[in-house]
Amino acid sequence: MSGALRARFGDRGAAAIQAAIIYPIALAVAITAVQAAMWGYARNIAQSAAREGVTAGRMYGASPADGAAQARSALERLAGNNLTHRSVSAAGSTPERIQIRVSGTAMSLIPGVPNWQVSALASGAVEHWTLPQEG
Repeated sequence: MSGALRARFGDRGAAAIQAAIIYPIALAVAITAVQAAMWGYARNIAQSAAREGVTAGRMYGASPADGAAQARSALERLAGNNLTHRSVSAAGSTPERIQIRVSGTAMSLIPGVPNWQVSALASGAVEHWTLPQEG
């Protein structure tokens, strides 16, 4: 732009152009932050359910199936629509150690991006009754 035109018109319209560039970027950053928070919340739900399952399954006389049932119950209470396509598994458990894996998908706010996978694993030692050793 020549000096005469700049002096006559100044920077009129520059704010609208700046806004047209900045607002979509700010909106994308905000949506990404909300999406990350939703994924983190879904992951927290899965971890809580897995921990509750381990706590129930490691009690004296309980089985890994009891732990998996408790994890499913916790998911029903906690997850709502935040964690979908959920599954609970006690695979990998042994008589000495229980292992509960909870997985599912977190909702996606970003168009064209598939739902984000979430998985949590918790494990703990199984309680056993032992007698004191003599001598």
